[in-house]
Amino acid sequence: MPGRGARRRRAGAVLVILGLMAIGADGADGDSAARQSPAGAMQILGAAPDGFAIAALPRPFRFPDDHGAHSGFRTEWWYYTGNVATDAGRRFAFQLTFFRFALSPQVPERASAWASNQVYMAHFAVTDVDEGRFHAAERFGRGALELAGARPQPFRVWLGDWQAGASGGFFPQRLRANDGGYAIDLRLDEDKPVILNGDAGLSRKSADPGNASYYYSIPRIAVGGTITTPDGGWQVRGAAWFDREWSSSALAADQIGWDWFALQLSDGRDLMVFRLRSRDGDGHAYAAGTLVEASGEAHRLKAQDFLLDELESWRSPRGGARYPARWRLRVPDAAIDVEITPQIPDQELNLSFRYWEGASRVAGTSAAAPVTGFGHVELTGYGPDGVTIPR
Repeated sequence: MPGRGARRRRAGAVLVILGLMAIGADGADGDSAARQSPAGAMQILGAAPDGFAIAALPRPFRFPDDHGAHSGFRTEWWYYTGNVATDAGRRFAFQLTFFRFALSPQVPERASAWASNQVYMAHFAVTDVDEGRFHAAERFGRGALELAGARPQPFRVWLGDWQAGASGGFFPQRLRANDGGYAIDLRLDEDKPVILNGDAGLSRKSADPGNASYYYSIPRIAVGGTITTPDGGWQVRGAAWFDREWSSSALAADQIGWDWFALQLSDGRDLMVFRLRSRDGDGHAYAAGTLVEASGEAHRLKAQDFLLDELESWRSPRGGARYPARWRLRVPDAAIDVEITPQIPDQELNLSFRYWEGASRVAGTSAAAPVTGFGHVELTGYGPDGVTIPR
């Protein structure tokens, strides 16, 4: 039947989550049971049920508490991306992301120590630029028995032995993950302060009430350590970007995905922009961003403050999704005009949620002077089996 495989992949990760939770409830084979109820599974990606907290108004951010989990909200993530190189110039990039999903607003009363209404998912990826290779992996775990979780002080978020954590406070952090001959073991040191995106940290996604997230970033983090590939281990240095969001809402009914860019420029400026795409092709009504000066001063960008043009595309050999593959980004008031190009074309994460997220190069002008840079681009909702997790 046409489309059956696409629908199965759309719901795949959520079905696994429901399966893990069902096992905790009664010891049954919950994954098998969940796979028989795709309609129930897809509710996680729809409008939030009553009882969950929503991001409706700006709020004061409190650190270190806000580095930890917000269990009253339905979804949350801790997002690390980075571009690094050896002293000899061999380039790599990495992504390590922890997602938290709440399946109910309150913790249910259950006798089992396995029971929890919190489930974690993690994505890990390494780009070996010189060899043109990309490796991505995925894990799931319940928020019980120390299998997965997040704590604010000392900071730690983990799923098994994939983890980010600090021995005290929030920095320095150690970032570790491994899969299939690829691994990272990196030290992270803060280079710029926390930046609140949107309206004092409230990032609106559509006109629907509560369809928003609380969103902050650390746009530049010094990185050093080891990246391992099947070829061996490499000492690397570079820069990372850290994103944090939590919410209980999904994209509006007419929104199918987003394009997100996090760029670190050679003049010390950092730039994040995103646009939410609707089914009619409009990607501007809910576009936004943040420009961070070398000094750390942040400027809020609205949809009318930047222009993003798609210059080339790339078609995935897995499912045929066509992704943008080169862009021109302009911020006229900041005199920024750059082109963004993926470091290798195929950086598609073919996991339960299929999306493209990859290391990219930047070249152009900033403040009317030549500039280069590196960053990450995330593209969701492309192709017949595109799936989005609202950013």
